[in-house]
Amino acid sequence: MSALSDVVEQALPRLRAVSEAAASRRPAPEVWSARQVLGHLIDSGVNNHARFVRAGVEDGLSLPGYEQNVWVAAGGYQARPWAELVPLWAAYQTQLAHVIGSLTPQQRAHTLSISGGEMVTLGFVAGDYSRHQLHHLGQVWERAQA
Repeated sequence: MSALSDVVEQALPRLRAVSEAAASRRPAPEVWSARQVLGHLIDSGVNNHARFVRAGVEDGLSLPGYEQNVWVAAGGYQARPWAELVPLWAAYQTQLAHVIGSLTPQQRAHTLSISGGEMVTLGFVAGDYSRHQLHHLGQVWERAQA
């Protein structure tokens, strides 16, 4: 089982237990709700999916970043039912765990630059993606219990 699969397996019961009201609460007007944080994780999945596939095929790529606030607003996550977002997040992460798990050692050694940053390996990006999920899931738990 991959690190990302473990993240999904461990987080899913907790996410399902979050109420609609708790998922909607915003700690401050400029701070995302748990609902928006989970939406961000979905958007991050979409953007990283393209990175995993493209960098798996081609070494030395320079790929763009993305405007996370624009994506969260465009996704309308604050108005989406939590009960729809949780399975969407889980399904997408499960697919990405499969994509990451299918990368060969040679592909993991490919390098890429994101948003003009330093060159890193695809293996690093894949590992960092799981850490990113955990970081933001921590925010979901905090905001859902506030």
